[in-house]
Amino acid sequence: MSSKNELLKIENLAVSFGDKNIVSGVSFSLDKGQTLAIVGESGAGKSLVALSILQLLPYPHAHHPAGEIYIDGLQLVGKEAAVLETIRGNKVGMIFQEPMTSLNPLHTVQKQIAETLLIHKGLTGKASHARIIELLDLVGIEAPETRLASYPHELSGGQRQRVMIAMALANEPELLIADEPTTALDVTIQRQILDLLKSLQKRLNMAVLIITHDLHVVKHIADSVLVMHDGKSIEYSSKNALFSNPKHEYTKLLLNAEPAGEMTELTAPQLILSAANINVSYPLKKNFWGKTTRSLQAVKNVSLQIHQSETVAIVGESGSGKSTLAQAILQLNKSTGDVVYLGEKINAIKHNELQKLRKKLQIVFQDPFASLSPRMSVRDIIAEGLQVHQPKKPLSSQEIDAQVEQVLQRVGLEKDSGLRYPHEFSGGQRQRISIARALILKPQLIVLDEPTSALDRSIQKQILALLISLQKELGLSYLFISHDLSVVRTISHRVLVMYNGEIVEQGTTKKIFAQPRHEYTKILLLSSVL
Repeated sequence: MSSKNELLKIENLAVSFGDKNIVSGVSFSLDKGQTLAIVGESGAGKSLVALSILQLLPYPHAHHPAGEIYIDGLQLVGKEAAVLETIRGNKVGMIFQEPMTSLNPLHTVQKQIAETLLIHKGLTGKASHARIIELLDLVGIEAPETRLASYPHELSGGQRQRVMIAMALANEPELLIADEPTTALDVTIQRQILDLLKSLQKRLNMAVLIITHDLHVVKHIADSVLVMHDGKSIEYSSKNALFSNPKHEYTKLLLNAEPAGEMTELTAPQLILSAANINVSYPLKKNFWGKTTRSLQAVKNVSLQIHQSETVAIVGESGSGKSTLAQAILQLNKSTGDVVYLGEKINAIKHNELQKLRKKLQIVFQDPFASLSPRMSVRDIIAEGLQVHQPKKPLSSQEIDAQVEQVLQRVGLEKDSGLRYPHEFSGGQRQRISIARALILKPQLIVLDEPTSALDRSIQKQILALLISLQKELGLSYLFISHDLSVVRTISHRVLVMYNGEIVEQGTTKKIFAQPRHEYTKILLLSSVL
């Protein structure tokens, strides 16, 4: 695939940490103005290849037993810092995966971009200020002058990603490396960021190397694709050839991992929970006496129903009120309105009585690594709920062990997994542990708050299949929160669309996807088809 316009060339690259070889035999090239996507699941070695280009790995513990990396004919592996500094930021810019951890929380947007301009261009004062405004405008930040004094936490996810892109473009690089630039973003923001990258590429004749596990992104933006698995390059071709005629079995597996299918409608189901006129407000400002003078209404007069063996999905962008609503239903935040579970108004009962109901109303969180204690074994994590909700006759240690082993096997894990700790498992396995922790209490309703958003597509498909099979086997009901409409379509019976704290549309999944009525629903659906 090489040509006279070749900007980046990697030949037989290997990456090792100490004696352990992680990446081997990776070769590809990228022409000026073209886009190459490196795809594969977490742990495939994608980011290690990208960091190797700028020699940003923790050398000398990390090293390259073999391989060469060329930028415009200049070989970079092992080059001294002075040479690399002329490449980093100038010739090659990089957007990292999580802008919140890549941006300095103590510095304003202006200071962070200004630092880049000072180091690489020597710009200060009015010239620097003008260039910062120009860059923020270029990446689509509205009223950029008003954002100069903002700190990262004061920006939305999409705005933070745009600031990262502005910093990467500050020195007009010929190659932009984008490491999972849309993973943590809502579908509408994802589309905006990808469209922005495409327009900037065309305007600046820039090459783009994008790292992703999302084949929607690949289809939308790439010219050619490199598929990686277990540190090796297993397929390298044009985008059209890859999608129309994949050669390798793993590539076919990735392409087939897209969530598919729809749930059939339930007939005469039993109502188990209803919520009426739920409102949640957060104080923004209080006066001297502590009285709230300004507040944010996060959820506004929302009502819903959930039936036995039914999955009700709540969709919408970050900040729309999805998780806040779910927490209100579980009585985990301060709210008004009525929540009725099996005929009992749970918002009116005493704390002790509510505590008894908790075992029937469980929750699985978005990030299993953050929600599982690293200091507890998997056995203790899962057994904790049993110990909190002990029956009148406490269970023996042997009885608890038996139940833990049973629920581990039910979610597809080995029964001896209980002896290990969360960090010893993959992301998909940790999410299975989180589901097991909820299941062991034999709940009727489980709130699933973005349970697959942090997972690779193939793992997502496995978790969705598990949830569907458990629902059929145990008659579970789910309140499923997500911004991924392909996932929602696969698992839900009904869909509620939230926007600015309100339900703007609801209906059966089939009807919402086939005949959306509200403009916001139409935008969501269009954005999900990149």
